[in-house]
Amino acid sequence: MKRALVIGSAGQDGRILGIQLHATEAAVVGVDRNGVSAEGATAPSSTLDLLDRAAVESFIKELLPDEIYYLAAHHHSSEEATDTDVAELFRLSVELHVTGLVHVLEAMWRGANKARLFYAASSHVFGRPTLPRQDESTPRNPINVYGITKSAGMDAVRFYRDRGLHASSGILYNHESIYRSEKFVTMRLARAAQRAAEAKKHGQAHAIEVGSLSAAVDWGYAPDYTAAMRRIVALPAADDFVVATGEPHTVEDFAAAAFSALGLDWREHVSERVSIVKKPGATLVGNAAKLRRATGWAPSVTFTEMAARLARGVL
Repeated sequence: MKRALVIGSAGQDGRILGIQLHATEAAVVGVDRNGVSAEGATAPSSTLDLLDRAAVESFIKELLPDEIYYLAAHHHSSEEATDTDVAELFRLSVELHVTGLVHVLEAMWRGANKARLFYAASSHVFGRPTLPRQDESTPRNPINVYGITKSAGMDAVRFYRDRGLHASSGILYNHESIYRSEKFVTMRLARAAQRAAEAKKHGQAHAIEVGSLSAAVDWGYAPDYTAAMRRIVALPAADDFVVATGEPHTVEDFAAAAFSALGLDWREHVSERVSIVKKPGATLVGNAAKLRRATGWAPSVTFTEMAARLARGVL
């Protein structure tokens, strides 16, 4: 039976990946900030501090996983205040995106070098690129803490790959599901559509403000992206891959699709307040041609259907 270790199992991607892996009858161990959850797994159940190098090495040596998915991330959305202690944000991000990752890679190198690792990087590693679509050859030029530390994580993965480990990075563009936190605009709009539909039943109204209706994003469906992770891990040779739809859509597009799925006109419920956006970013659109060629991967769910599923509350 294949053993899979999912680090960041409580997040959106970790939850979905766990479901997919269990469906293949793999033994799955999930690690999150609260420790280890080994439901349905044959591996040990204990707590694991990613910053404790010795503990990580001992845990991985004992577990001997076939696959490791490093999905842990410290998110900071564009609508969160910018007066956050930047030094503290760097500390937390480096700990999760780099230090913990290096401890896992080193543990693989020392005691589980047959394991295969996937690292969840981000389109934010590109910053403000000059080309309209980015691929694996696009220069990395991150402009925020998240992108800087995710880029550093990619460099660590490449370092260990060059030493012989099967370690890949996926440059993940935005991907959504019902497991998204409401601090992301997609889930805020989906929940607003649900509340507006319920309010309408009682002759009431529900409204929401968003930062920018014209902001464009390459949005995909999260289960498609976790499926891509599994395909990347299964490849004969490790590498870096962009995971994206290649299709930009605006916040207005998402609002229209989400509210329409519940029989509502978004314009009656959604308004724009630009001041909400604390740290505007660039429009990032990915080119996943390399991934498609290598694995045959393609999105299975359209943008409109993805938005509708969030609004309806279904995976």
